Amino acid sequence: MSMNSQVDFVQDAMFSHYWNEESLIMNQWYPKEASPAHENYYYWWQAHVIDVFVDGLNRTNDRKYQDRIEAIHEGILASNGGTFLHHYYDDMEWLALALLRIYQITREEKYKSSVLELWADIQTAWSDQMGGGMGWNKGQKDYKNTPANAPAAILAARLYQSFGNEADLDWAVRIYKWNLDYLVDPQTGFVWDGMNRNGDMLIDYDWAFTYCQGVFIGAGVELYRCTGEPRYLEDAKRTAETCFDRFAKPNQLIFPDEGIDDTGLFKGILIRYLVELQREAPDMNVIRDVIEANAAVFAAKGLEQQRGLCGPSWEKHPELPVQLSVQLSGVMLMEAAELVKKADS
Repeated sequence: MSMNSQVDFVQDAMFSHYWNEESLIMNQWYPKEASPAHENYYYWWQAHVIDVFVDGLNRTNDRKYQDRIEAIHEGILASNGGTFLHHYYDDMEWLALALLRIYQITREEKYKSSVLELWADIQTAWSDQMGGGMGWNKGQKDYKNTPANAPAAILAARLYQSFGNEADLDWAVRIYKWNLDYLVDPQTGFVWDGMNRNGDMLIDYDWAFTYCQGVFIGAGVELYRCTGEPRYLEDAKRTAETCFDRFAKPNQLIFPDEGIDDTGLFKGILIRYLVELQREAPDMNVIRDVIEANAAVFAAKGLEQQRGLCGPSWEKHPELPVQLSVQLSGVMLMEAAELVKKADS
């Protein structure tokens, strides 16, 4: 099976296995009967569903992806109580990022309206507590973490690129600076998850996630695109290098199994922003090598060829049930590998 047809296979498998025609969002497990009673609704996973549908639309220009996005846009609204606003700032940031991407393709005002509504609410996350920065959620604004700050910087920078509002660039610079000053190791560029989670002013140095590296890389890339200032690109490159040293299996460049639930999405998000970095730093051959290595082992070992299912380890055959978060990471990897392949051709 060619890479392109394999990507379509995994995309279509995700849709057929997880799509719920009644709710117009994805089920969180396959098979859906595996969902535990009273399970949390992971709003932000649905945002990443839109993101991978945008990947498919960009790659193929196939109308089916646009139709799916139109449906899930309404499904998320309904499932979230008739609003896109949410308790968690990082969740809203992911939805805004995904909807901004589809707006840039379709120019449909409903997507722009949703993005701007979300962005206005996201800005209320900022406070002077802990030296500034965006709070994680509306009930814990003094817990500041990379998941709430780096995606907000990406969003603000992309809004500036889309609409030219200088205030958005100011936001991006300010948020990024806080994240860099407080949650990035000045010696290595490694990105820590957060600080003051328990009200003790401490940084969670032992929380080491691929996700945090990815979103900080993405923020640096977007600010470089906005400003042309080399320091942002250098920050992103340094974090990528330390990420590979910390997480990629020596000599094989394979990222680890980070489990299920939210962490099941982490590797896919890292891969997405590594692609963005390579676009601006094509001399970083290691990025291409890492993506190709992970995609190759995933296709050979981590993808169930019959049903197109993915596991939390890209080196092992998946076992049922499979969570949507984990499936999304596999789709992101395959879409990224196709982009890298096209760039090389």
